[in-house]
Amino acid sequence: MFAEGVPDDRDALEDFIDALREHVPAIERDVAKLRSTPDDRELIGSLFRTLHNIKGDAGLCRVDPAVAIVHPLEAVLARVRSADLRFSASLAEIVLLTIDRLQLAVERLAAGKALAGLRLAPLVDGLEKLAAATPAGVEACIAGVIEAVTGSRPVSGAHIAADTWSGIYDGSRSRAADDLLFFLTLANQFEMRSPRFAGRSMRILRLALETNQMAGDPIDPVQLEAAIYMHDVGMMFLPESVWLRASALTTAEQRIMRGHASYAAGLLARMDGWSPAAEMVAQHHEMPDGKGYPDGLAGTQICAGARVLAIVDAFEAVMLKHVDRGHKRSLLRAVAEVNACDRQFAPEWIEPFNQVIRRAVDSR
Repeated sequence: MFAEGVPDDRDALEDFIDALREHVPAIERDVAKLRSTPDDRELIGSLFRTLHNIKGDAGLCRVDPAVAIVHPLEAVLARVRSADLRFSASLAEIVLLTIDRLQLAVERLAAGKALAGLRLAPLVDGLEKLAAATPAGVEACIAGVIEAVTGSRPVSGAHIAADTWSGIYDGSRSRAADDLLFFLTLANQFEMRSPRFAGRSMRILRLALETNQMAGDPIDPVQLEAAIYMHDVGMMFLPESVWLRASALTTAEQRIMRGHASYAAGLLARMDGWSPAAEMVAQHHEMPDGKGYPDGLAGTQICAGARVLAIVDAFEAVMLKHVDRGHKRSLLRAVAEVNACDRQFAPEWIEPFNQVIRRAVDSR
């Protein structure tokens, strides 16, 4: 059972935060390598020791929420270290998700903010169940934890068929997977800037991939996944006073905001194999009527991936707007608003998108 508690010693909390910042790069590095070599016992041992050290630091500094978060994850890795469980792509996701939530939690504590909204209780409860799960039940348990924390079932390149990786690094799945993990890490860093963004990337990813699948997969799912992770990363190159607030922007601020897509697309374009994803990111604010930005492209000048990304990104924005205005999230209200913008989105993608939403509503 997770119990929120504010540490009495503020200096000790700051010491723990400093130590955590030193440990996180090692965790991300080990996880990235384990995605390619999941049976590397040395890497597994290194990851376990880092988690153990984090828990020890939290205990010494009396940061009880951190101990509660890390302890069950350490128990999971202990089973991996003893070869009772195998390190998998989905397990990599749960490690990174937990560490991201831990960082955000202690930063909120340091700022005197409540932990509400981070869904730490279901995270800890899910990790405890995962630590006791049978090997056959691990994947379902991980999916349940991710859904409980982010609001969406996990969908990632790790679960995409191997033949979809063709054309990237001469078909080398491991290098592409490493890049996707890096892109996801950047997306998680973006989400950590505000509780309003929590789980955003996975929600958009699932909706985009399902819409693409509904249309027969005309877009390379791997390139689409990379574009989803990266399309908002350019925001972090802009002043936080502009992109972190929910109120309306001035004309000057809108001009600043329009630069974010070019920053993110520029990063992707400079990495071998990701030019289709870069194009999607660069064009995802273009409109069929030519009134979008940055280049005023119209109709088929806009690549298919950007047209899908525009729809699902707008849908997420509408859902967020309803929350900011104090309304309960409503799939039907949000999809109705998106459908009403008939000149903003590609009409050939609206129907597959609507079918995905209808299926989601029917399955509730």
